[in-house]
Amino acid sequence: MSRSPRIPRRIGAAAVTVALAGGAAACGPKSGDAGADAAPHRGGTLTILNQDPQDRFDPAREYTSGGGNVPSLVFRTLTTRARVNGAPGTKVVPDLATDTGTPSKDATVWTYHLKDGLKYEDGSPITSGDIKYGIERSFAPELSGGPPYFRDWLVGAENYQGPYKDSKGLDSIETPDARTIVFHLNKPEGDFPYLATATQFAPVPKAKDTGVKYAEHPISSGPYEVVKNENDGAHLVLKRNPYWSSKTDDQRKAYPDTIDVQSGLDPAVINQRLSTGSGADAAAVTTDTNLGPSELAQIGNDKELAGRVGTGHFGYTNYLAFNTKVKPFDNPKVREAIAYAVNRTSVVNAAGGSSLAEAATTFLPNQPTFGYTPYDPFPAGPNGDPAKAKELLKEAGYPNGLTVTLTHSSSNADQYGPDIATAVQDGLKAAGITVKLNALQQSGYRQAVTSVSSEPGFFLSGWGADWPSGGPFLAPIFDGRQIVTNGSNFNSAQLNDPSVNDEIDAINKITDHATAAKQWGALDQRIGRQALVVPLFHPVYKRLYGKDIRNVVISDWTGVLDVSQVAVK
Repeated sequence: MSRSPRIPRRIGAAAVTVALAGGAAACGPKSGDAGADAAPHRGGTLTILNQDPQDRFDPAREYTSGGGNVPSLVFRTLTTRARVNGAPGTKVVPDLATDTGTPSKDATVWTYHLKDGLKYEDGSPITSGDIKYGIERSFAPELSGGPPYFRDWLVGAENYQGPYKDSKGLDSIETPDARTIVFHLNKPEGDFPYLATATQFAPVPKAKDTGVKYAEHPISSGPYEVVKNENDGAHLVLKRNPYWSSKTDDQRKAYPDTIDVQSGLDPAVINQRLSTGSGADAAAVTTDTNLGPSELAQIGNDKELAGRVGTGHFGYTNYLAFNTKVKPFDNPKVREAIAYAVNRTSVVNAAGGSSLAEAATTFLPNQPTFGYTPYDPFPAGPNGDPAKAKELLKEAGYPNGLTVTLTHSSSNADQYGPDIATAVQDGLKAAGITVKLNALQQSGYRQAVTSVSSEPGFFLSGWGADWPSGGPFLAPIFDGRQIVTNGSNFNSAQLNDPSVNDEIDAINKITDHATAAKQWGALDQRIGRQALVVPLFHPVYKRLYGKDIRNVVISDWTGVLDVSQVAVK
């Protein structure tokens, strides 16, 4: 996943997807030249105004969903996300490959064939060997930062250290000819086509590999090449790759001639510049800065500005986490009482109101692609059910209530902070549960809640999707085999139920996404009844774009404006 501190993140993840997915207020090309619906034109310069630099701009080191936003302008991959509005945008489509992959009967072998006519920015051909090398170099310790799946999924990859130390490479990635690549997996993985959207599947010509300096000028396989990379991505300038062809790429539109990415900006400054739209800012967007409640209130009174707000939902859930090894949270009745006591109306208001957060009763995000099935194992209504909570506390042996400590971040930036914690505290008070708040500095907080040795009993957390499927959402949190005792652990409840583990394996064998989604939804309900977490809300994202921006596309995979589709007036 690509990173952005203003997008809620997985607690403690090495990096996070810059993806925001869900139902989106999106626009497509129409006629005329007035507003984002106007017919797109080729040419001009698109400016991107961001807080975070596009640092470590190396396909080996990026952690993206669907290939990311800016990265996917330079790095093509075997597959990619469909660049269309709404739910159809959650589909995987071919990119460098002719299709989304051919699996073996048990989904442990995946075969891909490359399209004809693929070229780098220098006109040289892209080969299957370049893709194999690109994946292998992501194992090099000095190029770490990408997703963890390769080491876990590929046969013989567990201890591989990359081609700089082991030039032999991985036997589990075969390239029988220049246009064929075959992957051998340790276990069935029906979601492999989704992983193949990651930038690690971008081709890297071995002769042009400069190691850690490759980020300064990675060799483009996409519609744009890097012409300037200042201060490790603080200022990135892209121009057209003359050898990219829409004949081999029907996803990226690549309308602008130049893309100017400016980072290190204050969020208020970004939104003010987009609002005012002076000079180059009229043709500007942001890929990492959301509008806040006060800004939305101001925009609501301006029809023109309100028409320049794109709305999307990332596959993400903010929740209360329990460590079931810590008393009193080892008692299911206590956890159920807390689930009934939570006042989600207060929590949603603390998150910015219903325009920025949707109350959650499911762990899976509220999008069909994840397998979302509406249910509430502890139906307490929007304001909670204190009476039911007190009843459960009595059954648990706490007739006079109890006192617990809720650990949270000292920062509200990721919505794990004092605002949400106080809203939870107020709701539980009505049920006789006294909540003491324990604020930790952001860096220390992430470390504390993802370490088995220091994990508190009760804390605020959240999880975002590496791709729009139930697997990467449920498995890291509830698969007992993913409990990490000497590193970052996300299975906070430390659940290790063989039947749950087996069900995860069974669903992973399914290569039909719709069929798998239904089963992920059923598993979500089954786990939900154990009150191992209490879902709070699914965030909503609203972002402003410049007045000269055309062809706004927001898919249910990313939930944000797709810069590969944007045109400027």
